[in-house]
Amino acid sequence: MRPALASRLSDFGTTIFTEMTRLAVEHRAINLAQGFPDFDGPEFVKEAAIAAIRAGHGQYARMSGAPELHRALSAKYRRDWNLDYAADTEITVTSGATEAIFATIQGLCDPGDEVVVFEPYYDSYKASVRMAGAVPRIVTLRTPDWAFDPEEVRRAFGPKTRALLLNSPHNPTGKVFSRDELELLGALCREHEAICVTDEVYEHLVYDGTHVPMATLPGMRERTITISSFGKTFSLTGWKVGWAAAPPELTAAVRAAHQFITFATATPLQHGAAAALAAGPAYYEALLADYRGRRDYVVRELARIGFAVSPPAGTYFACAGFRAFGFDDDRAFVRHLIENVGVAAIPPSVFYDHPEHGRSYVRFAFCKKRETLEQAVERLEKLCA
Repeated sequence: MRPALASRLSDFGTTIFTEMTRLAVEHRAINLAQGFPDFDGPEFVKEAAIAAIRAGHGQYARMSGAPELHRALSAKYRRDWNLDYAADTEITVTSGATEAIFATIQGLCDPGDEVVVFEPYYDSYKASVRMAGAVPRIVTLRTPDWAFDPEEVRRAFGPKTRALLLNSPHNPTGKVFSRDELELLGALCREHEAICVTDEVYEHLVYDGTHVPMATLPGMRERTITISSFGKTFSLTGWKVGWAAAPPELTAAVRAAHQFITFATATPLQHGAAAALAAGPAYYEALLADYRGRRDYVVRELARIGFAVSPPAGTYFACAGFRAFGFDDDRAFVRHLIENVGVAAIPPSVFYDHPEHGRSYVRFAFCKKRETLEQAVERLEKLCA
């Protein structure tokens, strides 16, 4: 028999998040690898979903999303970023941002099209591009400040460029792309008639600098698909409620694929997300202050222990160099952390086409209770010995 696995998936294997979480459970390690909180989201959001269940909202939602969530998202983008998206024709609700990215790439790309992607990249990006038959064109973000070479970016764009897939604030590095960087990327998209697909799931977790949605820049709203989600901001990642906002023509491309992937996202959870998004700026400010405290604690303690670490500008991840502990390979060091120290992290070389650029650091998630982080620091102090 021919192999059961399709050849287009044969290079990907099991995601690193699944692998690290499995090892964390096996060795009873504290899981600072996978980016999910170990605390629950707001009560008022959960109560809104429960109320929706009790009110009988248990059937399929509209393929494009529940009207209540559409209206909440339209109001959110107007309030937060001064962007006007029509609720019915320019917003599509998906099962998480991961599905939004996948549906977007499948809806936009033909075989042979090229998609510009920065490395390190969230692992679903390359899989989404390859499964569409498209070709990723990789540009490297380089330590210590995660800058990119403008000439390298210009060379990545060409006559076959269909899209730029951009993540800011950026996972795993915590980089927040500056307005100047975004204006350069926007100009290249316009020059090459390319679509900009932006993953902005950490839009409300920016500690240094300012998040600038690509769609707010001159000439970019009409060629940008803005993707974000509810789970990161409201600490309910398992609900998997995401969305894509774009002009009607681009929205049609997203929906053409989305209708055959999940068709619709869980109806009561959409009602809960709609209630959450009505919370507004006061909620975001409290969230940011809380995470800033976690960030500062983790960065300070990692540096004290001996890691080479700088505060991330955004997200809830800290990247830390580990050469001081006698290791020169991220996967070997992560294995040592899990098996001998009792803390799980992510080896970021798996997020590179050029893995040598990612072998000198690991990624820790600090979206955890303070006591969890303190226990992890206590275990990491074993490295000092």
